[in-house]
Amino acid sequence: MKDLTTPPLVNHKTFLYSKLMTDLTNEQADIAILGMPFGSAYSAHAFTNDQSKAPQYLRNISDRIVRHPDHYDFDIDGPLLQGRDDINFVDCGDVIPDLSKPLGEHYERAESVIRQLLKKNAMPIVLGGDHGITTPILQGFDEVGPITLVHIDAHLDWRQDVNGVDKGLSSPIRRASEMTHVAEIFQIGLRAQGSGRPEDYQAAKDYGAHLIPAYELHEVGIQAILDRIPDNSNYYISIDADGIDPSIMPGVDGPAPGGVNYLQARSLIHGLVKKGRVVGMDIVEITPSKDIGSQLTGVTAGRFIVNLIGASIKAGYFDKK
Repeated sequence: MKDLTTPPLVNHKTFLYSKLMTDLTNEQADIAILGMPFGSAYSAHAFTNDQSKAPQYLRNISDRIVRHPDHYDFDIDGPLLQGRDDINFVDCGDVIPDLSKPLGEHYERAESVIRQLLKKNAMPIVLGGDHGITTPILQGFDEVGPITLVHIDAHLDWRQDVNGVDKGLSSPIRRASEMTHVAEIFQIGLRAQGSGRPEDYQAAKDYGAHLIPAYELHEVGIQAILDRIPDNSNYYISIDADGIDPSIMPGVDGPAPGGVNYLQARSLIHGLVKKGRVVGMDIVEITPSKDIGSQLTGVTAGRFIVNLIGASIKAGYFDKK
């Protein structure tokens, strides 16, 4: 007898209907989703912040982001995987701290996961978590350099430390600047106070980071910014949700008007895919409890990922030789 009902499309176990893959040693992957809910907290109260719920939140609204993976998508000129049955799109689950081990052990495991995925020639896409997670993720790319870091954010993130914690959400770009495999750094969408004390701003300038306020972006256009980024590089994209304008990503702790809009971010992603090779991306600082109503923040984040997946497949990233 035919079933009269079907299960509702809620509480997805994976992101965008991908295959669950927790065995990183034997199975292959082309595009790999990884959840990194927890960073390096500045206080006990902040350890389980609301952003730690974002990876599963994004999985749960998969059907809001992509109604059906085989349907035509105008953002990427084709279905999600471009009709390619040979693309292995997987969700590796989450890196969760083991409380029986020293604090910060999960950062080491995150690095190991990234290295294993890169050995499979997979492109990791990481769901944060606060921006502290970018530090171990980017460290896992240490055999891929030189990497051009492209960072969308309202804030500088160049703090040396906060309360003695030097790998938290305020420090990932300073930590990136200390990695020998990271070359040029482009920071796009900066505005308001940007969390940067004068000495943090000076440290960024002394390093040679390309600081591009949102107002400069709006004045000159995204193509002019893309033209400044070197061609034929390995690009890592880190998107802080508060770097995007709150009209389309309101669910953040530090909203500031005047941010990067959807068309600009989409053009940046597609442009980088064509300029060289995007080796990975993370999306961080989504606060689900503030993404009320339409779930627009989560949907926008998901659409950025859809654009990277579709554009990279069309660009031949995963063509088998």
